[in-house]
Amino acid sequence: MMQGGPQQAPRRKAGFVDTFQAVGASFFGVRGRRSHERDLAGLDPVRVVVAGVLAAVAFVVALVMIARIAAG
Repeated sequence: MMQGGPQQAPRRKAGFVDTFQAVGASFFGVRGRRSHERDLAGLDPVRVVVAGVLAAVAFVVALVMIARIAAG
């Protein structure tokens, strides 16, 4: 017997580029409500953590490079 509840559309898994875009927007705090809800439905938490760590490392490396150029 089938249940009569509303059917949900299949969730689309976000790719790694989508994950980096979501993490980048989060770094700057420029995500809207719709994109936040879409991200919650489609992002893989492991990919979000990996993308966040990579973005943080890239940010620190960029700061160190800028400091070395400025001090050099």
